[in-house]
Amino acid sequence: MELNGVAALVSGGASGLGEATVRELAAAGATVVIADLNAERGEALAKEVGGVFAATDVSDEEQVAAAVEAAVGTGRPLRVAVSCAGIGWATRTVDREGRPHDLASYRKVIDVNLIGTFNVVRLAAAAMAETEPVNDDGERGAIVNTASLAGIEGQIGQIAYSSSKGGIIGMTVPAARDLAAIGVRVNTVAPGILDTPIYGQGPESEAFKERLAAPVPFPKRLGTAAEFARLVRSLLEISYINAEVVRIDGGLRMQPK
Repeated sequence: MELNGVAALVSGGASGLGEATVRELAAAGATVVIADLNAERGEALAKEVGGVFAATDVSDEEQVAAAVEAAVGTGRPLRVAVSCAGIGWATRTVDREGRPHDLASYRKVIDVNLIGTFNVVRLAAAAMAETEPVNDDGERGAIVNTASLAGIEGQIGQIAYSSSKGGIIGMTVPAARDLAAIGVRVNTVAPGILDTPIYGQGPESEAFKERLAAPVPFPKRLGTAAEFARLVRSLLEISYINAEVVRIDGGLRMQPK
């Protein structure tokens, strides 16, 4: 699918993997709506790439609907939605002192990562259904969601995060089947350990990232946000890729901890 001249919605687009995706899609000629809670970073990036910022909590129906409307309002057909918004922290199901995982924080991770992704999928796809097909196949748009290796091989303490990402993986095939009727494809990227600003900067940060990269078979380094963004672009542009979960991990298989 041609990206030049379309509108694209990227949740979590103000930083990290989302920011790299925004830059990649803008470079391809798309007008990008950055749906994020960070107004300062989001507005600055939107200005830089000629896009639009929409303050968005992905778990909020009205805010996601407003972000979709902002994309439709660019005057270009909304054909792309990429979900990168996500949160997570480490808590065991039962800790060493015998205390159970608190339910509120578990619900929060599911609400943002899983329900938030579905919220973007359903509302963006409904808007795509209103557009004209772009080719003889009847294609109207493409969606890429972000899962994680944690959704396949979750580590100790990742119960909430892994549940949310496993849910995103599980929604891939049925979403693609549902949306085939309107000519919208759905794929999911499952990143391994990618180098984002979350790890900080400086000698201690670099040493920590070297330890993280040690079990990666090849190349023996962390992946980059730019590599993630290029993969997303390929999944959007190649129309015969549908209902796939694609790992980007250097061959890594996660150990228990």
